Amino acid sequence: MGMTMTQKILAAHAGLEKVKAGQLIEANLDLVLGNDITSPVAVKEFEKFGVKNVFDKEKIAIVPDHFTPNKDIKAAEQCKFIREFSRDKGIVNFFEIGEMGIEHCLLPEKGLVVAGDVVIGADSHTCTYGALGAFSTGIGSTDMAAGMATGKCWFKVPSALKFILKGKPSKWVSGKDVVLHIIGMIGVDGALYKSMEFIGDGLKYLSMDDRFTMANMAIEAGGKNGIFPVDEKTIEYLKEHGKKEWKVYEADEDAEYDEVYEIDLSALRPTVAFPHLPDNTRTIDEVGDIEIDQAVIGSCTNGRISDLRVARDLLKGKKVNKRVRCIVFPGTQKIYLQALEEGIIKDLVEAGAVVSTPTCGPCLGGHMGILAKGERAISTTNRNFVGRMGHVESEVYLASPAVAAASAITGKITNPEEL
Repeated sequence: MGMTMTQKILAAHAGLEKVKAGQLIEANLDLVLGNDITSPVAVKEFEKFGVKNVFDKEKIAIVPDHFTPNKDIKAAEQCKFIREFSRDKGIVNFFEIGEMGIEHCLLPEKGLVVAGDVVIGADSHTCTYGALGAFSTGIGSTDMAAGMATGKCWFKVPSALKFILKGKPSKWVSGKDVVLHIIGMIGVDGALYKSMEFIGDGLKYLSMDDRFTMANMAIEAGGKNGIFPVDEKTIEYLKEHGKKEWKVYEADEDAEYDEVYEIDLSALRPTVAFPHLPDNTRTIDEVGDIEIDQAVIGSCTNGRISDLRVARDLLKGKKVNKRVRCIVFPGTQKIYLQALEEGIIKDLVEAGAVVSTPTCGPCLGGHMGILAKGERAISTTNRNFVGRMGHVESEVYLASPAVAAASAITGKITNPEEL
């Protein structure tokens, strides 16, 4: 049997001609990532190894983005610790306030990840970079430490699921709706330790931002990684965002898949994940009357410029409902600046939204938008577990920027087609 995209990338990085699902390998790494929550633990483990230097100063990225700007003294101490480590080891890709962003928006933007790479990150949504045709996956802080020291990581080669996307999605259906539909279809463990490979003619209708969103949420179906083939859109993005060389891998025609799913994008509707799991999905037509207290638009899932444009298009000339707090988080400083230059920030503020510096804060209930007991949020983030964004008796409904913006206006979960 042939190999999948993921298996080919892993084989190349392990120096092997062929690998198969379930095989244990040790692969060379192109990038090791950490943030302000996971890096301090990794640094402490790294120090136990007794090595003086990291394996490559340019192949490590540390991005304080979860509790930054520092929300309290503990957060400030964590950032100080990894800042001093990064300076001491000469780590080139340390991005903090002023030049930072949410890590999974920032690294592709900086050109640090390209097609054919193997990337590990001490954050579960590291799988985002599969949109570029890379193998990227989340790992624990101990593996991050080992990666920083050796430039290697062990993997069990994953088996794969194939998703054949066909048709053209309707106006208000985005990558977020596609991936929520898929997670609702297969369940939060439907891709457990498997590679989710997306192919089909429908890909030509999905922007790079759509693909980042879908790869980002592969982990919400239990996936080891999500990955897209490299096409003209991918190459255009890679050329625009960096000079690093990339390599294209294609799945063999006789590659083996555990399951194959065909999805007609033209038949999909805007989709909402109800509390308290991402697979508890309903189409917008099945939602009913759900009032909200907060609308969050942003995060590593939906904080890119196209997401902000969609929110602006719906909110411009209208007002956020008086009962709703609408909070917008651009993914990076560059996206923030572009939104300023396009007048998006002005339109959002005039509509009654508040715009924050890039941060993961509200997504994980860290800061900048905590929910109180009994409150409901419509959010473009990636998780809606119990207590994810605040009090254990609060509720999070996951949706696209279009649905979130429309809901901010009406005060209840709303189909953007109705505005």
